[in-house]
Amino acid sequence: MFRQINSEDIDWILSHTKLSDPIHVSGLEGGWDNANILLKFSNGSKFVLKAWFANEIPEVERVVERHLHLQEHGIPTVVPVLLDNHGLLAKKDGFAWTLMPYIEGGFLGNDSESMESLGEVLARMHCIPKADCFPNEYRMGFSLFERVIFLCKEKGWSLNFLDILAKEASFLRDNLPSDLPNGVLHGDLFPDNIIGSEGSVNAILDLEEAWIGPLCFDIVMAFVGFCWEEGVPISSRWCSLIRGYQSVRSLSDEEFYAMPIMHRYATLAIACWRFWKHNLSIPNKELAGRYLEMVDRVGLEFDFSEGLE
Repeated sequence: MFRQINSEDIDWILSHTKLSDPIHVSGLEGGWDNANILLKFSNGSKFVLKAWFANEIPEVERVVERHLHLQEHGIPTVVPVLLDNHGLLAKKDGFAWTLMPYIEGGFLGNDSESMESLGEVLARMHCIPKADCFPNEYRMGFSLFERVIFLCKEKGWSLNFLDILAKEASFLRDNLPSDLPNGVLHGDLFPDNIIGSEGSVNAILDLEEAWIGPLCFDIVMAFVGFCWEEGVPISSRWCSLIRGYQSVRSLSDEEFYAMPIMHRYATLAIACWRFWKHNLSIPNKELAGRYLEMVDRVGLEFDFSEGLE
């Protein structure tokens, strides 16, 4: 759908820095839309060139602000380097371009130490001040549910998933609590958005879905992203996540009570996003059924109080 980064793009972005020509260029894993490449230099430094092909420039500016906000409050993340005469992002061909330091490590694992570290970092993030660069509405939530239903009706599609989506969305609207502690959320806590090594979180990436919402939503989103194996929830991972979280911030009884419905919301959001991405936005036959993994989880129950033990 979008063009790839080429050598001219690399030369252009580097002309606004003091960096020399890279000695090695390679693609990076992770991400579905925006292009990322790794640049290695003779002095041993590494940077990631990101072309934001899937985002409007004003939105990229807000996302960069979010990363700055996290960094300013001690949350491990990564922010773009300053480009001569451009600031933290440059504009070319109608897109935003950023150059960021490369964070060593791989995708965060799901071992006990990694889960505790993720919980601890999440709790710290949940304690930082709110900021205007974070929206109050979840981009993968109700507005996307409505959009998907509308687009499918326009196409004349009749799918069981659409009935499930409409029914679940109605149930969630009527039953989601509105008086829980809220704050800055990541909104998409999956391994490819968290860089880690040796059981520690090195950086939280990709804040496109970040928002201001109920704190316990982010915790169950981490459960969705990290605590399942072959369709089965892994209690030990959840307990480690909560142990790390509560070492910084204690969860209230109300938040634990709300977790089952928040988990239902988070699971439905990922199912809907995957359906939209692979069936409507950029149709892909190989990935078209990927949403079904999350559909199968929507009705499954889990005792979140296990994390209290």
